[in-house]
Amino acid sequence: MHDTAPAAKAAAWLADLGERLGRGEIARALELFADDCYWRDLVAFTWNVKTMEGKPAIAAMLEATLARTAPSSWQVTQASGTGTEPVQAWFTFATATGKGRGILTLESGKCRTILTTLQSLDGHEEPLGATRPMGVRHGADRNRKKWTERRAAEEAAYGNGADPYCLIIGGGQGGIMLGARLRQLGVPAVIVEKNAKAGDSWRNRYRSLVLHDPVWYDHLPYIPFPANWPVFTPKDKMGDWLEMYVKAMELTYWGGTECTSASFDEKEKRWTVELVRDGKPVTLRPAQLVFATGAYGPPKFIDLPGASDFRGEVLHSSQYSDGSAYAGKKVVVIGAASSAHDVAVDLWEAGADVTMVQRSPTTVVRSETLTELAFDTYSEAAVERGIDVDTADLLGAATPFALQPAKQKALYDRIRARDAEFYRKLEATGFLLDFGHDETGLMMKAYRTGSGYYVDVGASQLIIDGEIGIKAGVGIETLTPGGIRFADGSEIQADTIIQSTGFQSMHEVVAKIVSRETADSIGTCWGLGSGTRNDPGPWHGELRNMYKPVAQENLWFQGGNLALSRFFSKFVALQIKARMEGIPTPVYATPLV
Repeated sequence: MHDTAPAAKAAAWLADLGERLGRGEIARALELFADDCYWRDLVAFTWNVKTMEGKPAIAAMLEATLARTAPSSWQVTQASGTGTEPVQAWFTFATATGKGRGILTLESGKCRTILTTLQSLDGHEEPLGATRPMGVRHGADRNRKKWTERRAAEEAAYGNGADPYCLIIGGGQGGIMLGARLRQLGVPAVIVEKNAKAGDSWRNRYRSLVLHDPVWYDHLPYIPFPANWPVFTPKDKMGDWLEMYVKAMELTYWGGTECTSASFDEKEKRWTVELVRDGKPVTLRPAQLVFATGAYGPPKFIDLPGASDFRGEVLHSSQYSDGSAYAGKKVVVIGAASSAHDVAVDLWEAGADVTMVQRSPTTVVRSETLTELAFDTYSEAAVERGIDVDTADLLGAATPFALQPAKQKALYDRIRARDAEFYRKLEATGFLLDFGHDETGLMMKAYRTGSGYYVDVGASQLIIDGEIGIKAGVGIETLTPGGIRFADGSEIQADTIIQSTGFQSMHEVVAKIVSRETADSIGTCWGLGSGTRNDPGPWHGELRNMYKPVAQENLWFQGGNLALSRFFSKFVALQIKARMEGIPTPVYATPLV
């Protein structure tokens, strides 16, 4: 290969890095990095989910982790780039505990970004492909136990005194995907869910709910959606898929089970978890406890003055499931993000007279536009180019959060230009539109606060056509017996008010189940510390408390959309497996400033 080819450049750079790190020459290794550089590590070096920004931060990380990590066998597997573009290279490496994979970018011969991820633990690899289990044992055996008998015994054991190593609270997509990862790694785990069956968390939502993200973005680990699966999945179809997945992956899943309390024994390093399963008390004592209750905690209600005078019904969107009971009635939806739009559409389809009360601006993007412009690595065209979902996930992870805003702003500049007429019509209704304080659009809002945006799958046209009313930018003064009076003196009549006002942080679930003290020691979940509205500093560079060790030992948070749950479930599972096997996991963390 010509020595100016991207692969040769990357291989030479990586060989230099490996040689210098192998000799413990951290200062010389840093000479290979640009001044404005980033090292994102997922478990491989730090046993954490952490991004080091700048040479001093990278140096501090390496000084703390290099000797015990002992990275070696650095190997470029593919590379791309031209004379005017950065070189991007994929590589593999080994550590003292396992095998890793990463991506780096070189600009003018220096590394601008590098991603390192732990992919497997030596001696504890997943039994996949050529190492898959034999399954049925051929031959005659009078004492043979059928697969169904073995599974029944395994399921029964946890109800008869046996304890799992890990207990997952929450049996939606996040808990299910983590359960599958743990199962593949041989970690005994039980998933508990208040709903009766896997998938009910989707089935029980409002009738019009569909996935807003395309199918290529939403695969579950090990069993991707088939090639005939629709681009956008209806909620009940998604529920059925999750139920099938639990059975196919042989997960121990306890539906109809509520976790009432949990306490941690510092000496024994185990939890005592009290459950109510089908009305009967059950106690489990797992070593690891995972909260997988979505990306959020309990519903967030806003105070409505005069609520005691209102003659109608007030409920939260999480309590809403079907618009048929509201046909012919006047319904006010307070809120203007995703759930508010979806609920408003469902009510309109049922024949209700719907008005949305918008308290703050919303980022809106048309589903068709987002699919075409923002999912270039998650698409049929990407699959045809050889980019499967795991490849796409790593490509996305290779850009540190600090560098995302500029990319997202450029994307939303294109989106706004393309759909300028759509936005003009939407704003003409009085709808308050924004693209974030720094014009970075939906994705940065999702990471920073998980709120304030809507992927348009039909509601915006109803608003433009006047089919869904808008009352925007005016505070609620009080509820009246027959509706809502606003600060400008206007009134809206209402039979029902639905608060689509979001959810609290996941750590509030910990406060309810474990203790207020434990929850406060952990702090809020989600957000980057960007200093923007509802995402206060300090800067974290990663999602707060998600997918990594937190202030409370042996407690984890797993959740987010399907894509985040899929990707990070691997790293949560590896961290838990390492602890089960007694592999040292010294967590590298630095104080936030």
